[in-house]
Amino acid sequence: MDFSFFEKPLIICEILLSHPCCRIPNMDVTLEGISPETLRALLLACVTLLVSLHLWRWLRQRAAPGLPGPVAWPVIGNAAQLGNAPHLYFARMAQKYGDVFQIKLGSRTVVVLNGDSIKQALVKQGPDFAGRPDFTSFQCVSNGNSLAFGTVTDWWKVHRRVAQSTVRMFSTGNPHTKKTFEHHVLCEVQQLLQLFVGKTEQHRYFQPMTYLVVSTANIMSAVCFGNRYSYEDEEFRQVVGRNDQFTQTVGAGSMVDVMPWLQYFPNPIKTMFDNFKRLNLEFGIFIRDKVLEHRKTIESSTVRDMTDTGLTGGEDFVTPAVADIFGASQDTLSTALQWIILILVKYPEMQVRLQQEVDKLVGRSRLPSIEDQPQLPFIMAFVYEVMRFTSFVPLTIPHSSTKDTSIMGYPIPKNTVIFVNQWSINHDPAIWSHPETFDPQRFLDQNGALNKDLTSSVLIFSLGKRRCIGEELSKVQLFLFTALIAHQCHITTDPARPPILDYNYGLTLKPHAFSIAVKQHHLLIHGGGGLQSAAHHRQTAANRPRCRQQAATQA
Repeated sequence: MDFSFFEKPLIICEILLSHPCCRIPNMDVTLEGISPETLRALLLACVTLLVSLHLWRWLRQRAAPGLPGPVAWPVIGNAAQLGNAPHLYFARMAQKYGDVFQIKLGSRTVVVLNGDSIKQALVKQGPDFAGRPDFTSFQCVSNGNSLAFGTVTDWWKVHRRVAQSTVRMFSTGNPHTKKTFEHHVLCEVQQLLQLFVGKTEQHRYFQPMTYLVVSTANIMSAVCFGNRYSYEDEEFRQVVGRNDQFTQTVGAGSMVDVMPWLQYFPNPIKTMFDNFKRLNLEFGIFIRDKVLEHRKTIESSTVRDMTDTGLTGGEDFVTPAVADIFGASQDTLSTALQWIILILVKYPEMQVRLQQEVDKLVGRSRLPSIEDQPQLPFIMAFVYEVMRFTSFVPLTIPHSSTKDTSIMGYPIPKNTVIFVNQWSINHDPAIWSHPETFDPQRFLDQNGALNKDLTSSVLIFSLGKRRCIGEELSKVQLFLFTALIAHQCHITTDPARPPILDYNYGLTLKPHAFSIAVKQHHLLIHGGGGLQSAAHHRQTAANRPRCRQQAATQA
């Protein structure tokens, strides 16, 4: 037998043990007669045993029969080949092996879907591919009760329907809630733009990322909890400001999920996973305390927000459901807004055209509103092109097969991990002319109207049974933010540090830090609440929601 096959795991052990986190410091004394050298030898033996067991599991792991794919290394599989942009690696492999292929990550067989196979799996065969893998990181989210990260059960089906109807009820479900939600956005944009102008006056150029996270989190806080927070509230910033750590851990290709043994001895992956567990615990405490506050003050005759609705419908799911809605929506939206602002300063001609369109319709006597959306096609074309061009959710949360099935003629065993490469759809030359060029015009027909067939081809919020329940809510917010920013501001970048369209990989692609300056156009209508829209004027004093500045409660 050729034993060279087993040499690579031992080399990997040596590499891991050579990391500073794994070194045992020199000691002048022994521990109960055991020398440091003996301890190191024991540690090496234990790690070797773990790796050997992992190798045995790897050899026994059932691959998807007949599926093509790149050659995998023992123990680590294809993990080293993913690089810092797995979605691009998958797209390259799809050109070589086809839209459906398999890779190995640790001992896991992973089937990667690209192109046409995505709709086939998620829509036409939706129930077969609606599961979630038993990943270690997924179990940390809401103690395993997350609707987004949990697998399909009867409990999941019931509570997903409840969560979906709750989101609609407090956002776009009827004219009254739509106006209330619009006012939340208007209030928050007003606060954000005032902050941006102030930061520009103080520092000339500043980095907007943290403020965008707080701003979008405030909108969802108003919807979920009925209050907002100061931009300088340190506790709130700590709670919502760790999206990067979260998305890097649960994104497709997370090492701790496919090589779980890495969490049992000192190494950089364990450090990252320990931080991930800590932030999930702190976020869970924050949400739980908000739910407890609502439980003490709830009145059966009055439903104030999403949390009240959850409590009236049953307490067993309200905390994880609110955590999903609040956490996922503000991360997705804040990432999208970072890209929108970055592209506005990268392509300043876009700002000019956006402002021209909104000024022509809205004028300077009011602010844009949701009702204006059909008459502002270039605004929406710009939003869709940002989603397509950046593909800031490059892969969905990983799926798994719920039974033995097949896709595009290939058999797929039950419980196979499925990666869905949304980036491959958004950059498919068969759908998009010059997909690497940023061009919102592609979404407008010859009459200047929005091409609905083409907008439906943009894939950011997944498809089928796992489609994001906040998709429409997010699109409305992106429209309002973009229209209001175009109407109210001119944004420039620091000429000494021109923007680059690069990113950090995770569940969402976060752009690298960039600096901007914001100059606000002349103020419009003044009043107690600041800038106001036409929709706001139509509300009566009795039902007018108020912009509230409320400090965070102690979590």
